[in-house]
Parts: sequence; structure tokens; C-alpha cells
Amino acid sequence: MNKVSENPFKNRTISPVPLMIVTALFVTLYLVSNIMAVKVVSFFNLFYFDAGTVTFPFAYMLGDVLTELWGYRTAKKVIWLTFLCNIVLVVCTQIGVWMPSPDYLSDTAEAYNHVFTYVPRIVVGSLAGFLCGELSNAWFMERIKMKTKGRHLWLRTIGSSMIGYLFDTLPFVIIAFAGVVSMHDLLLMIAFQYVAKLSIEAFFGTPMAYVVIRWVRGKVAS
Repeated sequence: MNKVSENPFKNRTISPVPLMIVTALFVTLYLVSNIMAVKVVSFFNLFYFDAGTVTFPFAYMLGDVLTELWGYRTAKKVIWLTFLCNIVLVVCTQIGVWMPSPDYLSDTAEAYNHVFTYVPRIVVGSLAGFLCGELSNAWFMERIKMKTKGRHLWLRTIGSSMIGYLFDTLPFVIIAFAGVVSMHDLLLMIAFQYVAKLSIEAFFGTPMAYVVIRWVRGKVAS
């Protein structure tokens, strides 16, 4: 029977600050990514992706850090916390849409309503992809860590992300953009987002993960 590792810092007296910082940034990046995802970016009419694709891999990187340092159980709790925060985002921004505004600010109100009326669909797609992708990413990272006996951090961050991004990108793009863009563009978005997220994770996210993990372990050692 495979065991799920617990928080490796569980029996040590350490400051909760590193976990608080990583959790806060993790939640913030997901919320920011969902809002940025309203804008679809196009390069040369060949590559389509939502603007949140740029920030999303860094949230995944922090998910890897959570799993690596505090274990799958702690990471899962933070994932569910982020799920709740996304719901709060939708509820609060929707209340803002319903509230009246003065006539002389009608342009501002229309812009707000246009963005945040679309956000719920983005968030529904994001939540579906988030739970499937992030939970599978954390689970696979934990299993790779056990197989490699804690060696080769880059292998488990990138290897787990290959699975996580697949389970995240498919439901997110289909729920968020089906019927909004053409089928051709939808398929391009799925393909490009997957490759882009994985590339950002490999070339930028993983090196940053090394830095963050070294910083947290330094705090523990001190």
C-alpha cells in the first residue's frame, strides 16, 4: 500500500511565515490568472491563448513547492482553500455587476460588467481544471518523489506538470471558450496553452522552485 507523505516539518518548531507566504502567492496567482483569462491573445493568427497562461505556471510551481516541502496532505488543503477563494471572487464580482452606478460612469460600469460577467464562466472552467490538474499534479509529484527517493527535483516538477497540465487545460479551455471561439481556434488554444504552460514551467518555474525551496529550507535550518 502506497503511503502519502505527511508534512516533513511536522515535528519541527519553525515559523509558519514561509507556508503563509507560499499559500498567499499561490492563491493570488490563481485569482489573477482567472481574471487575466478573459483576454484572448493572438500571435500572427496562429497561436491563441488566454493572458492567464503567462501567470498560471507560476501558481503550479508554488503547488510543487507546497507538495515538496509540506507534503501532499498540506498541499491538498491549500488547493481546496484556493477553490473556495475562487468561488468568493465570483460571488463578490457578480454582486458588483448587479449594483447600480451613476449615469456619468456608465462607460466604466459597462467595462466592469463586460469583464466580470464573463469571469464566472472562466472560473467554472478554471475550477474544473484546477481540481483535476492541481490534485493530479500534486499526487504524481509525490509518487515520483517516492520513486526517485527525493532526488531530481526537476524531474518531478516537470514530470508531474506534464500530467497536471493535461487534466487542467482540456476542461478549462472547453468550458471557458467553447462557443465563444471557433473549433479551429479552440483546438489551437488547447495545444498552445499546454505547450506554453509546460515550457514556462520548465524554463522559469522549475528554477524558481529551486530558489523558493532553498529559501524555505534555509529558514528551517536557521
